Order: sequence, then C-alpha cells, then structure tokens
Amino acid sequence: MSGIPSVNNFPKPTYVTGGCLCGSIRYRAEFPEDHDFLKSSGSCQCTQCRRNTGALFFVAHNVPLRKFKFLTPTTTLKNFYATPGIQRGFCTSCGSFLYWHDESRPDVAIAVGCVDPEFLSEFGFALANASGNNVWCENEIKGVTDSMIGKERGTKWAKSSEEGIRM
Repeated sequence: MSGIPSVNNFPKPTYVTGGCLCGSIRYRAEFPEDHDFLKSSGSCQCTQCRRNTGALFFVAHNVPLRKFKFLTPTTTLKNFYATPGIQRGFCTSCGSFLYWHDESRPDVAIAVGCVDPEFLSEFGFALANASGNNVWCENEIKGVTDSMIGKERGTKWAKSSEEGIRM
C-alpha cells in the first residue's frame, strides 16, 4: 500500500512484537483473521493512565489475551492494581508500562508505544487509529488533547464506555 492510510485502506499486521525499554520483557501479539483493527484501537485520558505512562493520554490496542505471549522470562514483570481487577503490567527494571488488562475480559490492551519500531513504521495506523473507544475524555485538556484524538473517528466517552456517557 502506498500513500496516506485511511480507515478504508491501511496495511494490517498478522502479529507484532514489542517489549520494555531495557529488553528484559519481550512479547508477541498475534491477530486473528477477523481482528477489527478499527474497533480495537483506542485511548484513555484518565488520571491513572496519565500518571502510569507519563503522557497526556494512553494509546492502546486490544488483543485477545490468548494471542498475547511472552517471549522472555517475566522475572521483571509486575502487575500494579490502581483499581481492583485491573492489571497495569510494567517492567521493574526500566519502568516501561506494557499493558492494561481488566481481569474480567478476554483481551489485553497493549501500550502501542512499546510495539517494536519496525511494526509501528508499517502498521502504526492499524494499531493507533483511535477508531474504537476513547475513554475518560471528560479529562481532555482544552486546546491540547481535545483536538488530538477521536475527533473524526472513534467514540468519545466522558468516562468509561461501560458508564455510557458519550461526548
């Protein structure tokens, strides 16, 4: 594919690899043939994700948990629970935030920024298009994050998508 990707035309990976900054944790995420790259891409602007990532919003891509595998030992992996039942996986050596996982759901939201560069350069739009749920948009910073994501595509939720308040 050549040109600028759009929601109707973009390359889709069959898998991606990624990991933490120091390299002690590596993973592979495979995508089923029927994976919805648009619906699976989203963002969060909650205070917890901001503090966890050090960024104004967290860009994530949901992958079936059964298709997410570690390629290295996980001795430096730790899950932090800011909210009961919600794992925030990070490396204890370098601090990289790798994923967010609601233990009641069959998917894991990988931190797109931890995907290997060769996949981001070719498949970045597929992974980070924000066409799915963009949550905690009531925390948008006017003039900054309110115009960065989810304006022309995706669903903007005031809080979580389960609370059902669209913006």
